[in-house]
Amino acid sequence: MRKGSIAASLFWLSAGWLIVALVATGFLLTDLYSRALDTSLSETLEFHVESLAGDLLESGDPLSQAIALTDPRFDRPRSGWYWTIRDADGQLYNLSTSVVGIVLPAIEGLADASGMRTGVVDDAFGTRIRVVERAVTIGAKTYEIVVTGSLSEVLKLVDDFRGQTFIVLGAVGAMLAIMSVIVARIAMRPISRLSKAIERVREGDAVAVDGNYPNEIAPLAEEVNELLRSNAQIIERAKSQVGNLAHGLKTPIAVLRNEAAAKKGALADVVSAETEKMSTMVSTYLERARLAARTSVVGKKADSTMIMLRLTRVMRKIHPDVTVAFQRPDASLPWFRGDEADLEEMAGNLLDNACKWSKGQVGVRLSAERGDTGVMLLIRIDDNGPGLSEEDAQKVLRRGVRLDEKTPGSGLGLDIVKELVDVYGGSLQLTRSALGGLLVELRLPTSRLTGMTKS
Repeated sequence: MRKGSIAASLFWLSAGWLIVALVATGFLLTDLYSRALDTSLSETLEFHVESLAGDLLESGDPLSQAIALTDPRFDRPRSGWYWTIRDADGQLYNLSTSVVGIVLPAIEGLADASGMRTGVVDDAFGTRIRVVERAVTIGAKTYEIVVTGSLSEVLKLVDDFRGQTFIVLGAVGAMLAIMSVIVARIAMRPISRLSKAIERVREGDAVAVDGNYPNEIAPLAEEVNELLRSNAQIIERAKSQVGNLAHGLKTPIAVLRNEAAAKKGALADVVSAETEKMSTMVSTYLERARLAARTSVVGKKADSTMIMLRLTRVMRKIHPDVTVAFQRPDASLPWFRGDEADLEEMAGNLLDNACKWSKGQVGVRLSAERGDTGVMLLIRIDDNGPGLSEEDAQKVLRRGVRLDEKTPGSGLGLDIVKELVDVYGGSLQLTRSALGGLLVELRLPTSRLTGMTKS
């Protein structure tokens, strides 16, 4: 019934959203930075265009040496920073030192309100450049002033900024991920406390779920306590009703049995036989109800080692001719999760049967076995008797079946054991023993060892 972890789900959900948010933030910051640099470049080029236009208007001669820009980048060839002055026919009048052996590509488009045009092209060396162009009229002649700046430098700065941005955002993301793990663990602590409180009830260390919980979890704890209280009331009511029914039927059945015994004939025999069946059924179902009610009570546990020690001592007295060897386990053996009397009834019946059928040797071992449903208490009882075939082992577990009528007993001992095993969710297996007889393996649920005290 388990399906993942809430803490893990919260972590992966927050981590996924965090990654998307940080990546989007990284691209957004890079785009904003790129736009800012491009705007700055355009403004710089427009300033240079205005400076050249002012020099041209002041001198009145496009060939004048006074027309120049002090920015040293216009002195370096292949820098992407160029300026030229041409007439409307394309004749070159003046240029920067950086314009060596190249022809600047023309740009398309209409001029804006200030008379400038702008565009992006590649120069002869493959450098991406931003071009700003303006027309200046002196007398009857119109000149075109073209100034360019390296856009490749801007793109390189953007790439460097993008790399640094994602490194920083990655570090921030790692810190936020660690913080989300811490927050998830802190947020899940009340659920962990509630789980431990319920486990204490199940293990018998408490009778109700205790502790203070947040508003989101407190109703769950209250509902669990209400369920425990309601369950106890239902069990008690069922026990009372079954007991009343059984006791109410006993008197009519006894009357019918006595009347049938006082009469002779076929009818009396039929009534006597049927009343005997009715009496047996009432006793059987009363016993079943008693077992079910007793094992449904939450919080019982028993020390299996002490119970088996007590049973082996009793069996040695009852069967003095049988050697009962008990291999005592270590102190880490978990306790039986259930009523002590039930464990005595199950193990006592099985051990008594082993002593009756053995040829003088019986072995008892206790251990813990981990399975799909958790740790189970494994009780092994084997003897050196005749044993059972696989078919007989299946038969003997049926209600009231006995393979040998000469041996004392009613055949109901194993019925009671099987009934209790089913109620507790355990298992009972009959196989061949290494001693030559029957090996009985009884598996039952366990209670954790922590916090237990022997009594």
